[in-house]
Amino acid sequence: MNRRTFTQALAGTVGALTLDGAAKLRGEESRFTNHDVQPQVPFKISVMLWTVFRDLPFEQRLQKVAEAGYRNVELVGEYEKWSEADFHRVNSARKALGINFDCTAGIKHGVSVPDDREGVLTELRQALPIMEQLDCPAMILLSGNRVPGMPLETQHQSCIETLKAAAGVIEGKAINGQPVRLLLETIDPEENPQYYLTEIAEALQVVASVNHPQVRLLYDFYHQQIAAGNLIANLEKSLPHLGLVHIADVPGRHLPGTGEINYENIFRKLVDLNYTGVVAMEFLPEGDPVAQLRSAREMALRAGTDGLPKNAG
Repeated sequence: MNRRTFTQALAGTVGALTLDGAAKLRGEESRFTNHDVQPQVPFKISVMLWTVFRDLPFEQRLQKVAEAGYRNVELVGEYEKWSEADFHRVNSARKALGINFDCTAGIKHGVSVPDDREGVLTELRQALPIMEQLDCPAMILLSGNRVPGMPLETQHQSCIETLKAAAGVIEGKAINGQPVRLLLETIDPEENPQYYLTEIAEALQVVASVNHPQVRLLYDFYHQQIAAGNLIANLEKSLPHLGLVHIADVPGRHLPGTGEINYENIFRKLVDLNYTGVVAMEFLPEGDPVAQLRSAREMALRAGTDGLPKNAG
């Protein structure tokens, strides 16, 4: 199951968690306090929630993420069917756990499809009040699929024009003290053979052409490795427009360090480049999810710290 399939299948179930219970958990998990402090590395670490604890009620999923030492979470429209009471309960739980929602996804229209432009803008306008409710300042956008018979250059230009129009919708807006950002994501052709925007090189061209500080690039190392490779060189080129990084190993979208990607080098390079954004784990655990999330986080911090100048920290 991938993120897009999961979004379609999501039931939107929200479980109950009292504030007392959340506070108790936070106290019980005080042994992770040292893991929460990241003075050594410039980036924050997050979890894309669709990948883990899918059988649990929503607040219990947040509990598990906190148990693994994370304080940032990314969503994929899990809130679609929530009531006002659900929003209140979730916000109370995440605040008690010290968790921030740093990003979300779920807009169904694609920016590369000219006929979808108004749909993208409508969905974005509808999403903004929800993002404000959740203190979530960023939205992932997808290109959508190739249109049969349409020249690729037309779809490339549609990406640029739609993102420019979307930038107008969020111009100057801020949520939770941060500028609202739109993040353009590539998808590899093995996961979706029909998807238009498969490689970072073209996505970077699009974002650079939009030339708006609130429109950024999402660099997913898993997708890029399958689509084209050359991960670190593309990362260096992407840095001026980079807004978010996603992490999973190849093959299988599993724990970093279990496949062919040298993630220790990547985490070191992110520090070397002074990347100050979010690094989000989007892998499918093969064992205990809490243990594997901890392991991934510790790898990122350890390798990142190794990449610091010797007189730093």
